[in-house]
Amino acid sequence: MTKPYRGLAGFDLGADNTPAPSIPKSAPETVTLRGVAVPLASDVGCAFVTDLARNKERLFSDQQVCEKYDIQPGDWTTIAQNKALRLLVNAEHERRMLNGTAAQEAAARIFTESPEVMGSILRDNQASPRHRIEASKELRATARFDDEKPDTDAERVVITINLGNAPEDKLVFDCGVPKQAKEARDAEKEW
Repeated sequence: MTKPYRGLAGFDLGADNTPAPSIPKSAPETVTLRGVAVPLASDVGCAFVTDLARNKERLFSDQQVCEKYDIQPGDWTTIAQNKALRLLVNAEHERRMLNGTAAQEAAARIFTESPEVMGSILRDNQASPRHRIEASKELRATARFDDEKPDTDAERVVITINLGNAPEDKLVFDCGVPKQAKEARDAEKEW
């Protein structure tokens, strides 16, 4: 008469060798993009979640997202039914709203229309001269936004050569701001 095995399941070397029930591994959630299963925690997965949050904010259209990630119409409905993805998109959307990124991107999108509007005011001969001058100032400021930065923020070239471990074994050459960068920013001299 044999006693029943009371140890760990799967380690019974007796007559009945039934395998222990397998515990499902917590596989990372994936989404299929361009025919490849992409984990949502990967760089591409995070970019996809961010783009879907932009889609929710109406900054990206469905067509733009499908075109960027080569998503077929049948796959789009499968992606929309992925609960883990929906939760991540909602969390990303909330994060973007709370830190102001969504508002900045929406404002930047609308701002791209500003030069066209200012140009139409500038070209309108029946517009007030004051409005035309203000439009030209705004266009100039938009065209040369990089000039507002002081020279201290400009890139500097610093070369450091380590000859040993001691601090005195270090050669440092501060070459300053490259001349090419200064000359390229001055648009009035190029005309």
